[in-house]
Amino acid sequence: MRLRYLGAAVAITTAAVLPAPAAQADDGWQSIGEGMLAGVSGIAVLDRGWDRIDALVVRDNKKPGQNRAVRVRLIGGKVTKVDPITWPGELPIDLESVEAVPGRAGEYIALASAGKGFHIRVCGLTAEVLGTFQVPKGAEGDNYESFALKSVRGRLFAVWADRGQDSRASTLYSAEFDVAKLSFGAPRAVPFRVSYPERDVRHASDLEITEDNRILISSASDPGDNGPFDSAVYAAGTLRADGSIALAADPVRIGVFPGHKIEALTCLSVSCGRLLYGTDDEEGGGSVRIG
Repeated sequence: MRLRYLGAAVAITTAAVLPAPAAQADDGWQSIGEGMLAGVSGIAVLDRGWDRIDALVVRDNKKPGQNRAVRVRLIGGKVTKVDPITWPGELPIDLESVEAVPGRAGEYIALASAGKGFHIRVCGLTAEVLGTFQVPKGAEGDNYESFALKSVRGRLFAVWADRGQDSRASTLYSAEFDVAKLSFGAPRAVPFRVSYPERDVRHASDLEITEDNRILISSASDPGDNGPFDSAVYAAGTLRADGSIALAADPVRIGVFPGHKIEALTCLSVSCGRLLYGTDDEEGGGSVRIG
């Protein structure tokens, strides 16, 4: 399948992005588990109350018997509960992202690194698989860590990304998406890279699309299981009404997070004035943070 690369760029002003300050290594981070099997590779909101957030976290575990998902409760920004979610039937291998399906309460799309997607319904502490799919074929060697859905003028679009590695840019893909059929329209593609972090960099470790169609992207430095890690979050561009991606000529860095490998982020309000972040710090385990 031929993909069209988009060369258009848009300017993004600092007034249009989130006023997120840089974070210190352990400033506000809340552990949800220790060790290699406890990382956060994707995150979405399950439910929320006045000062409570229940989040769905997926993990990139690969072997039978290893946990694939947990329900995390935060009250006042503090983790108070982490409950394993049962995943009956075929177990996914290397889940890297999870996204709520617009207009379908309790339904989510989880994507694995090789491009296999799972349409799931979460009820309590069980994930029911409603169907599976494969994203359209991209470039050789693609390794996916991101997936987002956004309804624009009555049309639902999917945006997903290969993570890239060092000199190899990430590739952002977008296409119209039919949830009922789990099928895609013709995909488009655009390369994306960051200048920071500078070494062992994954240019796109997750992405989120705001209510006003801005695309936020996390980037991370991953030199190995023991780090040291480093992450940054960017306002990278916008999703147009036709589903194409317009990247900013100079993506605006809206947060820097030393000491952590951010692999997950999701908006906590319509304005996206606050984000919920998740890290996969390998031997250092997983943590979440509101910022």
